[in-house]
Amino acid sequence: MSAHRGFIPAPTRYPDEVPELGIGMVGYDFMGRAHANAYHKIPYTFWPAPARLRLVAACGRTVARVAEASVRYGFEGYYTDWADLIADDRIQIVDNCAWHDAHAAPCIAAARAGKHILCEKPLALDAQEARRMRDAAVGAGVVHMVAFNYRFAPAIRLAREIIDRGLLGRIHHARFSYLQDHQADPERPYPWPGRRSGVLLGLGSHVIDLARFLIGEPRSVSGYVSTLNARRPDGVGGWLEVTDDDVAMAQVEFQNGALGTLEAAWICAGRKNQLSVEINGAHGSLAWDLEDLNRLHVFLDHSQKVEGVSGFENVLVTEAHHPYHRVWWPFGHILGWEHLHINLIHHFIDAVATGGSVEPWGATFEDGYRAAVIGDTIAEASREGRRVAIAY
Repeated sequence: MSAHRGFIPAPTRYPDEVPELGIGMVGYDFMGRAHANAYHKIPYTFWPAPARLRLVAACGRTVARVAEASVRYGFEGYYTDWADLIADDRIQIVDNCAWHDAHAAPCIAAARAGKHILCEKPLALDAQEARRMRDAAVGAGVVHMVAFNYRFAPAIRLAREIIDRGLLGRIHHARFSYLQDHQADPERPYPWPGRRSGVLLGLGSHVIDLARFLIGEPRSVSGYVSTLNARRPDGVGGWLEVTDDDVAMAQVEFQNGALGTLEAAWICAGRKNQLSVEINGAHGSLAWDLEDLNRLHVFLDHSQKVEGVSGFENVLVTEAHHPYHRVWWPFGHILGWEHLHINLIHHFIDAVATGGSVEPWGATFEDGYRAAVIGDTIAEASREGRRVAIAY
């Protein structure tokens, strides 16, 4: 029987040497909720946590909504001007979860103020803007990362390790496709009037980044980018002309000789969030689908167990030796979409706390810039009807 009885206060949660990092978040909607969830869950999962995370302030233009978000997400307060958030000395990290067109100015200002920066994808509206963001972050010497969360799916990380070990042999062919359906119905009002969007920016940036992450740099692309539903209700009884693209397709030649296709569309009825990858090599293949994100389908020609019978193995990526799972649940207990952001943001926080780099697993602003260059080049290839070389 224990010698102690009654209530015993818990020891201090963090050792004195663990640094405190103040978080300021620009934007608070869908991605803001995912990021706030990650900040709260990191010490529950990654223990000891690399830093004491202090949620200082959220920022948004609409007072009532940002005030509500600050309470809901556990921030100490809020700002309605991002310049005030960046000027707050309690904040060491600026997390930009705002819309695409509100990434560049706050991130550049944050870098100049010496703040570390996590920015949602796409990094910028175009390559020129992304280059300015990259140059500001690199010049300031701050830790910078783009929130390409699918790099942090355990199955995608395992796929990268299999490829890096050469188990597939020479890569011959690859397909990357991201399909949704929320713009399939042309009678549905357009959700982003007056704010540049488009599927090549929104979903295509993910596809492009995964292709670079798993296969390597592209040499050239040809493509087709289109707006199939070019006229939509405006939601107030009228109609508006839509110029943002809703489907984008590209053929890619990679520098290692592999050929591939990149596809993004949100006009595919019934497809809610299907991001699929297949990579084929001389000695093996890999396949993954976000809608079954815990499984990686693997074929290796030397894994044949019965003569004359071979095929893909269905790997449930939940063992303790699999990427990230040492801190998660017992084997067979699967992760969900939100856990990828927890893995990602922990990786970023660890780099800030230790003075390390987010590479190679995390995407730097250089990666965000290169994704923007490729996206711009796909659009150029579509306009000109020809294959275009990638030039960074």
